[in-house]
Amino acid sequence: MTLGVLDLSDKLWRGDIGIEQAHPFSLIGPVEELADGVAFVPSFANVSALRTDDGLVLVDTGSAPLASHVHATVRSWDASPLHTAVYSHGHIDHVFGVDLFAEEAAAQGWQPPRVVAHEALPARFDRYVLTAGHNEVVNQRQFSMPGLRWPREYRYPDVTYRDRLALSVGGLDVELTHCRGETDDHTWTWIPSRKVLCSGDLFIWASPNAGNPQKVQRYPREWAAGLRTMASLGAELLLPGHGVPIAGADRIRQALTESAELLEHLHDETVAMMNAGARLDEIVHTVRAPAHLLERPYLRPVYDEPEFVVRNVWRLYGGWWDGDPSRLKPAPASSLAAEIASLAGGSSRLASRALELAEAGDLRLAGHLSELAVQADPTSVQAQQAQAAVYGKRAATEASTMSQGVFRWTAQEAARHAGAGTGQGESHEA
Repeated sequence: MTLGVLDLSDKLWRGDIGIEQAHPFSLIGPVEELADGVAFVPSFANVSALRTDDGLVLVDTGSAPLASHVHATVRSWDASPLHTAVYSHGHIDHVFGVDLFAEEAAAQGWQPPRVVAHEALPARFDRYVLTAGHNEVVNQRQFSMPGLRWPREYRYPDVTYRDRLALSVGGLDVELTHCRGETDDHTWTWIPSRKVLCSGDLFIWASPNAGNPQKVQRYPREWAAGLRTMASLGAELLLPGHGVPIAGADRIRQALTESAELLEHLHDETVAMMNAGARLDEIVHTVRAPAHLLERPYLRPVYDEPEFVVRNVWRLYGGWWDGDPSRLKPAPASSLAAEIASLAGGSSRLASRALELAEAGDLRLAGHLSELAVQADPTSVQAQQAQAAVYGKRAATEASTMSQGVFRWTAQEAARHAGAGTGQGESHEA
């Protein structure tokens, strides 16, 4: 980065640059002291450091690949022992920086650092171990990182709490508050004497990650309530889990309040349609986020999308069935696809029509037909090529990391299968 993080934040806020030029997951840089005894390390995820008479307090500790960067960067600012690390939540980009500080403490004869987190966090780590293979595949796909390996070992917290916890470290009072939001184990941190708020991933310079289609349940209603509580504090410096800090009480209040407004709208409109008996398909294609909110530089859908939040609200209250009786106990997808292909004149006809629709700009419908073509005949090179072309276009036209990841993965897999094919594979079709 050539700009300081607060200068970059100001340019984003004013619209001098777009969020695509400072994507909240792309910022890695040197430590900056933003207030007296308060430093910020841009990383994946960000790390906030607080200086006390008894050593450092870190809010989040970064990811495994960047643990050395975080340690060296913090040490370039302050050489004091790490006294306490607070996990804002258990996502793996936030919890893998403690070990280097612990090794340093052992070598120096210091007390080992303690880790503090919400009481639900250990169960998250247990689940990550149980489903390590699944999480590996999901994250390889989501982030287009085929070499990603999911960790099997974690640094569990030494101290946990339920609702609120007041810490006093070296003369500095630190207040932790639980808020179910992106996760069930989320903590936001308030330092009243400095008027500094560390939000974790409850604010990330993007439309809230309340709908991730490949991850476990999110909690938009409680998330919004937490954002409104944070907005009422009068914070003068907001240090987020991703993206750049925000300075100034008015800007912080606006960003948090409007983030809450976006979540409340999606939640309430979805619930209203559920209460009226609507099916999920109708709700997904009806409920929309307020356009003026999505235009805010801190609410652009560059990671998650409002459409996915709607689906997550349904999952929270309505279960897995979408209201379509044919999908309660469906036929195998391949059988349905083969029947449709037979009626249409073959898998090749579905593939050709998918390309026509994609060329005309109807990528959603094109996606359905290309998938049906492949399901009807996975050996068809034509079907695989059509799917690769359709989903390549879909990936290129999407703004969110999540849609890009799934569509790019689909296109790459289809292209790989097409390259391995030897023929059209249409012999069984009418």
